[in-house]
Amino acid sequence: MPEIPAPLPDTDPDDPLARAPARPEPTAAERDAMREAIRRARAIAEGDGGVGIVAAVMAEGRVLAWGENRVHEWSDPTRHAEMVAISAVTQGMDRTDLRGATVISTLQPCEMCLAALRFAGVDRIVYAATQARVHPKYFMFGGLSIEDFRAASNEPFTPVGGVLEEEVIDLYADGQE
Repeated sequence: MPEIPAPLPDTDPDDPLARAPARPEPTAAERDAMREAIRRARAIAEGDGGVGIVAAVMAEGRVLAWGENRVHEWSDPTRHAEMVAISAVTQGMDRTDLRGATVISTLQPCEMCLAALRFAGVDRIVYAATQARVHPKYFMFGGLSIEDFRAASNEPFTPVGGVLEEEVIDLYADGQE
């Protein structure tokens, strides 16, 4: 059985954000959340033709909040699914520190989202569609990989990519959501 890291100093051990899985593979709960995120992304894309990108913030195996891409709906280029999800959690919990949380996303987070996740302290990011397999429009600095960001980060974080990728890659391959 994998070890769960001890809570960070000065954190409440009963706080759901105090611990995150340390292993590089997705947990069963993360896979379940990814399946639900993919289901939601497909429903959006097939329904009103919206941008089918969905994210969730998780802690201790449960989803704390969901987010869907709202860029066009809200006329705000920062309203990516990851940003919507972390905003829901930080506002709902009245805190900006999400250390110990895991973010699930149907698409590898872009540079803006990755930076915001790191500023919030998220140290585990599980995503389906990877940068190498999607249309370049999803990344403004296409020459930088998530591994480049990981190497440059002031604190370690764990990206877990390609989780159930085949179930969602068609949504992002041509950039025509």
